[in-house]
Amino acid sequence: MYRVPRAQVVAVCSSDVGEIDWAANNQEYKDFNVAVYGNYEEMLAHPGLQAVWISSSTDVHASQKVIENKAIGSPFMVRSNTCDLRDETGFFVRYASRNGGIFVDCAIHDIDLSLWFLDNPKPKACWAAGTLQHHPELKDLADVDNAVGIVEFWGGKIAYFYCSRTQTHGHDVCTEITGTDGKVMVNVIPKQNNVVLADRLGMRHEVQPEYWERFQDAFAVEANEFVKAVLNDQDVPLPLESGIMVMKIGQGLQHALLSGEVVRFDESGERLG
Repeated sequence: MYRVPRAQVVAVCSSDVGEIDWAANNQEYKDFNVAVYGNYEEMLAHPGLQAVWISSSTDVHASQKVIENKAIGSPFMVRSNTCDLRDETGFFVRYASRNGGIFVDCAIHDIDLSLWFLDNPKPKACWAAGTLQHHPELKDLADVDNAVGIVEFWGGKIAYFYCSRTQTHGHDVCTEITGTDGKVMVNVIPKQNNVVLADRLGMRHEVQPEYWERFQDAFAVEANEFVKAVLNDQDVPLPLESGIMVMKIGQGLQHALLSGEVVRFDESGERLG
């Protein structure tokens, strides 16, 4: 609310009872007269509502500028990790029952980035493997807690994704884009801040515990990009068609993980078989 000066939040909506209760009792929401809804259709009828924003997280503007300037030549491979802090409370397993599988849950924005960095190539094939190391309960949900997926694109480009739900050191996300003349690395060594402790054990630093600390600045940038697109009647940075392709790839990886088979696509990006 404070970091998006050209827009005013008038309403929020969620189907989660806990989130609704939290929002209804949030003092800042009360101070700004933000209405809280549990029904999407009712929210759409809110007086004065002019735009609806469904959030997704990215933090890539600096690296994208490097690519646009051809500093690494032509990008042909993206390696991206999304590794969550291990949950010991039981919340994650309850959440996992409705998250769509590890690739749709953890890697969907990594796939977003791979399409963006590689100039929206069409998938040719994908395959995946996974393991259960800490949450054996996920077996009953046909899911895993660690997985690797590889996507081959038409034209010779490649993307590699590692997803984990069992990291002990914190929320660890990184991206590496390799081009014909070099590579860009983003957050390869995750840090909570610039404080480094040096003692008899060596030198070390803290890591962000969850995604919010890592991406809070990106959320603000994203909100301002959305508002600018609405007010200036211009295209958003990532088109809807790209999001649909991302979901096709995520579902393809999930099928490959569970079936042990290679999932193939035609040259238009439509899944075969």
